[in-house]
Parts: sequence; structure tokens; C-alpha cells
Amino acid sequence: MYFAGIDIGSTMTKVAIINGFLVSSFISASGPEHRRLADHVMQEAMARAGLTFKDISFIVATGYGRINVPFANRQITEITCHARAAALLFPTAHTVIDIGGQDCKAMRLNNGKLVDFVMNDKCAAGTGRFLEIMADSLNLRIEELGEVSLQSVNPASIADTCTVFAEREVVSRLAEGVPVPDLVAGIHRAMANRIYGLANRIIIEKDVVITGGGAKNRGLIKALEERIGFPVLIPEEPLLMGAIGAALLGKEIYQKNSSPIKK
Repeated sequence: MYFAGIDIGSTMTKVAIINGFLVSSFISASGPEHRRLADHVMQEAMARAGLTFKDISFIVATGYGRINVPFANRQITEITCHARAAALLFPTAHTVIDIGGQDCKAMRLNNGKLVDFVMNDKCAAGTGRFLEIMADSLNLRIEELGEVSLQSVNPASIADTCTVFAEREVVSRLAEGVPVPDLVAGIHRAMANRIYGLANRIIIEKDVVITGGGAKNRGLIKALEERIGFPVLIPEEPLLMGAIGAALLGKEIYQKNSSPIKK
């Protein structure tokens, strides 16, 4: 049997299909027409595995656009889905930090169960959007920030994590002659401080798993590890964690509902 999870996020849409293990996945940029996008990414993921909708026993939608997936059997929040995937792939995890395009979430696990969470979705600071704006101000692509940051020998101090004021500060420091790698490293440190402050509201404990697009930024991960004080764990594909968790939950729901009733 096959089970699918579709995660429609603010910037990226992901699909994962499982059958005891991950058999297919697909990632695409999100757009305004969620219903059409949902069908497109689902068709792409199924095609890669030679499957059709008839082969999928249960589909769970998650993310911001989860209500716009007409073929989903259930909608579940991304917090629950990320926690479920992290618990399976990293059994020792106690803290999960998801750095998304428009928000940042931290989850606390106890024996694989979600027991608490906190999120920042009112401000761009601590999110991919913050990095995107900073990259634009430095004439860099967001994908370049991680490697550029690692070239720094003297990270700059970025005092403000408010996106608007931080951008002004970066432009000003650039005009002063501060090297770009030092500015990028400073940006990552400022963002790491913001994420740490958010996550520590639920008390950060080992092991820590980082998910979302931010997990692909080596400079940001380095800054986070320095701030937290120990190494973090990164999934093979951080963007897929929500979709994988959704598929896992779909499998559990299906099996529970299909189990014979005990008399």
C-alpha cells in the first residue's frame, strides 16, 4: 500500500509517497493557484514511481495551503507532521526547529510525542524571507549565502534583527567597507540569535533536528550550533519533512480505521 503527504508551504510545495519507505518525492515552488499546483506536484511524484491515484490508499495535506488540496483524505497541521517525521527519522530528538520561508517553528518532543511548540509567523526575522531580503541587499542569491558566510574571518555585528532596520544596517556597513563574507556571517549570527530565543521558550534539549529550507544553509547552521552550544541533526532532504510526516500520519490513520473492531 502507498500513502502520500503533500505539504503546501508559503514558498515551496512538497510531496512524499511512502510504502514502508520513501518511494517517491517531488518539490516545486509554491504559487497562487494551490489547487492546480497540488494536482501538478502529486502527478509528478506519482509518475516517478509509476503510480496513479488508484494506488494511493490515503493522502494527508499539510502546510499553509492544506485546505486547498481537494483530493486529500485529511488535513493536519505542519507542526504535527514535522514532529512525526523527526520522531521516526531521529528517535533521539527532543527539539525540532523548522526554518521556513515565512515562519519559524520550534517543537518539543518527549519519547517521540509532540508535547509543546512555539512559532513566529508575524515577523520575517528568523525566516527564509529575512535571508532573501539580506541577500538582495548584498547582490547575492540566497543559495550563495551559506558558502560566502564560511569565508568570514571577522563576522560583523548586526545589532537589529528587524528586517527593515537590519537591511539598512547591512547597506550602511557595506558602504563602510566591511567585507561581504563578514556581513553575511553577521547576518547568520543575528538570525541564529533570533531562532535560539524563540526555540528556547520551550527549552532546547539534545538532540536538535533542523528542518525546512534554512537547514540547507551551512552558514546559518554553523551559527546556530555556536549559539546552541552543540551540533544539530540535519535530514537528508530538510524540505520533505512535513510531507513525510503527513504520509506517515496518513498510514497510521488508514491502518487504525482498517483494523478489525475488538469485541
